[in-house]
Amino acid sequence: MRFLALLFALLTLSAAHAQTLPAPTLSARAWILMDHASGQVLAAQEPDLKLEPASLTKVMTTYLVAEALQQKRLSLQQTVTVSERAWRTQGSRSFVPVNKAVEVDALFKGMVIQSGNDASVALAEAVAGSEDQFAAMMNRTAQRLGLKDTNFLNSSGYFEGPAPTHYSTARDLAKLAAALIRDHPETHALHAMKEYTYAGIRQHNRNRLLWADPTVDGLKTGHSSAAGYCLIATARRGPRRLISVVLGTASEDARARDSLNLLNWGFTAFDAVKLYDKGQAISQLKVFKGAQNAVGAGFNEDFVVSVPRGMADKVAAQLVSRQPLVAPIAAGSPVGTVKLTVGGQPWGEYPVVAQSEVPVAGLLGRLWDDIRLFFQ
Repeated sequence: MRFLALLFALLTLSAAHAQTLPAPTLSARAWILMDHASGQVLAAQEPDLKLEPASLTKVMTTYLVAEALQQKRLSLQQTVTVSERAWRTQGSRSFVPVNKAVEVDALFKGMVIQSGNDASVALAEAVAGSEDQFAAMMNRTAQRLGLKDTNFLNSSGYFEGPAPTHYSTARDLAKLAAALIRDHPETHALHAMKEYTYAGIRQHNRNRLLWADPTVDGLKTGHSSAAGYCLIATARRGPRRLISVVLGTASEDARARDSLNLLNWGFTAFDAVKLYDKGQAISQLKVFKGAQNAVGAGFNEDFVVSVPRGMADKVAAQLVSRQPLVAPIAAGSPVGTVKLTVGGQPWGEYPVVAQSEVPVAGLLGRLWDDIRLFFQ
């Protein structure tokens, strides 16, 4: 996860050099459009403004529940007794019964699809023992994912009044959405479900874009009097996925319109350029004191970047190694940086990682490399 934080810290985009159509004028108080594969910020307004996220909070709750399922600390078939605290939670609800056993699968779908606050609290208690302890987990995970301007107080984002110390930013929420899509694709797929029925009550997903655009497959709506109407949306067209975040719009119509305008602009104004395949070794880098004297450097996912339309043939890449590389080297650890230019202008810097592990060499090998390093 340190690599993920480094990745987002190093990403840069020189908007001054982008020969693109101008970004749309939006009504949202803050917004951002991000390329999922590369983490590029294609356009933004007030992306680091701290605002209440309302139910967008549940994206972090979803991430932690998915992580607990992945690590076998929870199972979808496991039952959870719904506490009175969870049952009494107001706002959007899944209508789960108090003091009754409900399967995790039903709670999870109720939270993700229906945005059930009661289901969110019940899941938080199942994962961490209490919602307060779960909130502490949320904040630790936020730090681990590189969300620098985020603080959570509960699992749902629901408060009876303003809660200014429960906040995030458009940039952090885009990073969080990217992490959920990358780390838990099976959970992300739930966000494309248009409705869910529990206890005979059928409720619709609040994300209107699921009906407006077949390429949209998520992600989360939010609303409160303090937050306004908010939406994290994501769409995949061809090899490229974009993530938009709009915060603080005045209505459901406005958040849907802003989000769709932003996604359409991103897919229209930029071309997708696939530079490297997942697991492809860009280069073999020299390693000192290792059982092998070189390690392949590359990306853990297909590396696709967005460039201004018509500039795909103007992309150039340069690999800069972090020398000297000294064993042991863990698979997936940063070993260099790919520097991109478009039309001769800087376009971004992206960490590359070791494609395999390199253990430490024997004593003689280490001594010989000590000598080599001395004369470097």
